[in-house]
Amino acid sequence: MQASQVYCEPFVIEHGYQFEIHHVKYKTDDAYSCFMHFHEVHEFIIFDEIEGSYYYSQGESQLKQNDIVFTPALETHDFELSNKQKSWYIIQFLPSVIDTPEMEAIGSFFQQGMHLRLPEEQMANIKQQVKWLYESYQENPMSEKSLTLLKLLVIWIAEYAKPVTPPNIQPITKSLGFEKLTPVINMFRQQTSVELTLVEAAELCHLSPSYFSRMFKKVFRCNFSEYSLRHKLYSAARMLSQSHYSITDISYELHFSSPSHFISQFKKQFATTPHKYRADLKERAINERL
Repeated sequence: MQASQVYCEPFVIEHGYQFEIHHVKYKTDDAYSCFMHFHEVHEFIIFDEIEGSYYYSQGESQLKQNDIVFTPALETHDFELSNKQKSWYIIQFLPSVIDTPEMEAIGSFFQQGMHLRLPEEQMANIKQQVKWLYESYQENPMSEKSLTLLKLLVIWIAEYAKPVTPPNIQPITKSLGFEKLTPVINMFRQQTSVELTLVEAAELCHLSPSYFSRMFKKVFRCNFSEYSLRHKLYSAARMLSQSHYSITDISYELHFSSPSHFISQFKKQFATTPHKYRADLKERAINERL
């Protein structure tokens, strides 16, 4: 894998699609970057090779080969992985896929983030289904076959997977700290760039700056200014993959002081320039469709 492909979730569902599936691989010591984030789609990550931790609504959990993690839409999550070789399939899909009367019983299983494992024989079935889904997606991501295979995979996981740690009664999203941060968290959900000082963010949440700072770091595992910068850079990564905006336009859209400052910060975060990042994404998209 190219060192530039380090954004932990570079995949955004294309308009009109109900899901996307991609196969991600990193060689030993390849650059990798991720931070506590959320998105508006449900997500499965089905690991092949992995060593590290999953941070989600239930806390921290250690990952093993062939584990599965599920993260629902708008739930914060993060991965901290070793520099060893790693690979996984990432499947992101619209909540509407399982929000139907026929999937009601299945959908009730997927209400919060979960770290899942299956018996060996059932994991083999999952791996086969994932390969079929990936192949069908390459042929036609909008076909009835692709959607049927996705639903089969969801049903199979719900039937046979068990949480590594039984779900807590009170997920972090319902904790007092998280709820107090809701006004600022909603801004990060809705905006590509949040231009608030620590004092302004604390005032928005009706908290003192020191208390806000402690609560924010407890939930997001980094301080407010660090998160604000990373949020802008990850928004830039999405814009580079989704749009034809120039690098200059993106830099000003996200309120960087100059294009050169944006390029410098992007390279520091992702170990590549915005131009090369966009070029590599286009090349990968072409290769995936061959």
